[in-house]
Amino acid sequence: MLIKLRTDASLTGLHTQLTKTGRAVFFTALVGSTMGFAQTVHAVQRPTARELGIVTGVLRPGATNGIVDVEGVLVGHSTVLDGSFNTGVTAILPHAGNLFEERVPAAIVVGNGFGKLIGFTQVRELGELETPIFLTCTLCVHRVADAAVTYMLGLPGNENIRSVNVVVGETNDGYLSDIRARPVGSNNVEEAIRLASGAPVVQGSVGAGTGTVAFGWKGGIGTSSRVVPAQLGGWTVGVLVQSNFGGILSIDGVPVGRELGRYYLSGFADDSDNGADNADGSIMVVVATDAPVTSRNLERMATRALAGVARTGSAMTNGSGDYVIAFSTVGVDSLNAGNAVPNSAISPLFLAVIEATEEAVYNSMFTATTVTGHRGTVDALPIDSTLALMRRYGRLDR
Repeated sequence: MLIKLRTDASLTGLHTQLTKTGRAVFFTALVGSTMGFAQTVHAVQRPTARELGIVTGVLRPGATNGIVDVEGVLVGHSTVLDGSFNTGVTAILPHAGNLFEERVPAAIVVGNGFGKLIGFTQVRELGELETPIFLTCTLCVHRVADAAVTYMLGLPGNENIRSVNVVVGETNDGYLSDIRARPVGSNNVEEAIRLASGAPVVQGSVGAGTGTVAFGWKGGIGTSSRVVPAQLGGWTVGVLVQSNFGGILSIDGVPVGRELGRYYLSGFADDSDNGADNADGSIMVVVATDAPVTSRNLERMATRALAGVARTGSAMTNGSGDYVIAFSTVGVDSLNAGNAVPNSAISPLFLAVIEATEEAVYNSMFTATTVTGHRGTVDALPIDSTLALMRRYGRLDR
C-alpha cells in the first residue's frame, strides 16, 4: 500500500486537510470511526494520463484539467482509512453560497439503476439542485444525507425551511472497506464541505474513491475538463467521477485490459469478488458547466457522459449503478430563454462532456495507488506496461 501513516500528537481535530506539494499529497485522516484520533498521511499521487503523454480527444482542457476549471465550483474530500476502512466523502459545490437560496439548474440521468442515489427524483422533477452533491460508500449514504440535512438547515437564512432535498450518490467499496461498519460520520461531511476549494482536485485513492475498484485495478476519484472553442461559445465543461465499475479497459482505443489479461469474461479470477471477471460496481459522474443550459439540455449533456464511460470499456452489468448528475453554474434566477444555449449550439458541449468523462475515468485509475484493506489488496494500474502498450499502438504523445 503506497501510503505511510504517522501519528501526530499536535492534531486536535478529526480533520482531513488536503494540500498538494509537487506530486505529494499531505492530509490528516480519521483512522477508524471509533478510535477517536487522527493521523497525518503522506502519499504520492501518481501522474495523470495527460502527464504521462496520453492525450484523448480534440478539445483542450482547462487550466487544471479538472471540474474546478468551471468557475465557482469547489471540491473537498474527507478520507477514512486504516486496515479495515478505506472510504470517505467527496463534496462538490456548484458555488460557495447558500444553494437553497441560490439554486442551479440540474439534471440526473440513470444509465443503470442498481444504486442508492438519494434525492434524484426531485432534481428530475424540478430541474434544480439546492444542495451540494456528496459522494460516499453504499451503506454510508444515509448517514451522509442526514449530516447534509443538518448542514443545510444550519446555514444562515435557512432557519425557517421545512424541507431540503440533499443529493448523495455512492459506489460500493465493500472489498477494501468494512462497509457494514458504516464508518463515515457527520464530521466527515463537515470536513469535506469546510475544505472544499477551487484548488486542483486531489485524485485517486482519496475521499469517496479511497476504496473503489475499476476494471480489476484500483479505481478512485478522477477529474478532467474541456473548453469549447471561442467561436462556439467558449464555455467550460468539467467532470468528476467516482470509478468503481468493470468491463474491458480501453484507453484511447487501446485494448489495455485484453492485452494485460485482466478483463470481464476473460477467465481471469482471483480470490476476491472484485476480480476482472466481476464487472459489477458503479460509477458516479458529476458534470459541471458555466454555459447557460436549461435542465432539459443538461439532461442531454448528462446522457452523453455515458458515451464517455462506454469509451473506457464499461460493460454496464446488471449490478452496476451508473448515474450522471449535471448542473450549470448559471443560477436558476439568471437563466432565461433569452440567454440559454439553444439546441442548435449544444453539440460542442456534448463532445466536451464525452471527452472529459473519458479522461476523468483514466485519471481516476492512473493516479490511484495500490491499497490493502478489509478483504485483500487491489493493485494500481501498472503504469510501465500500460505505457508500453500505448506506445506500441501509437497512442503516446511523448
